[in-house]
Amino acid sequence: MEIKPQAVVLPKETDHLEQGKYGPIFPRTPACYGFTIVARVKPGHADAMREYGHALAKALEQDPYLLAPLKLHYLRWVLFDDDTRFMYQGIFDTDFDKYTEDAIALFSKAGVSTAFEHLEGFPEDWRTNPEAFVRFVREHHCPSFIEYGEYPYVTTDEIKKALRIKGALSEMLDQMQ
Repeated sequence: MEIKPQAVVLPKETDHLEQGKYGPIFPRTPACYGFTIVARVKPGHADAMREYGHALAKALEQDPYLLAPLKLHYLRWVLFDDDTRFMYQGIFDTDFDKYTEDAIALFSKAGVSTAFEHLEGFPEDWRTNPEAFVRFVREHHCPSFIEYGEYPYVTTDEIKKALRIKGALSEMLDQMQ
C-alpha cells in the first residue's frame, strides 16, 4: 500500500458547501478536519490563559484520555501581539458540528471551563447555548486555503492501531533473536 502525500485547495466561497446544523461543512482534507480562530484576549487575561494551559496539561497527566472524545490530532495555542490576541488551531477527525457538540459535552460533563472564556465576545452561556459557541468560532475562524497531509486522510484511531501493530511486531522480532 503506497501512501502518497496530498494537498487540497479549499474554496473561498462556502455557499455551495453542504450545510450542517451550524453552517457550512468544510470538506475533509488530507489533514482531516480542523479550524483556526484568532480572537482578542480580554484585557488582563493573558496570564489566566497561560495558567489554563498549565491546568489542561496537568489534567492530561492525570487522565491522558480526557480529550479522546474529540478525536484530536493536534492542538496549537498561541498568544501574540503582546498577549492581546490568541490563535487556536485544532486538527481532528470529525466534522465541525460533531467536534463542537463533543467539546461542549466533554467540558460540561467534566465541569471545567474553556480557555475561550478569556476571549472578548465569548458567550457566557456557551455550555447551554451551542449556537452561541458556534457563532463565536465562525466569526473568528480564519479558514485555510490549502491543506496538506504527508499521510493523507488517516484518522487518529488508524495511527494508534498502526503504532500498536508496529510495537507488537518489534516485540515479537526481539523475542525471536
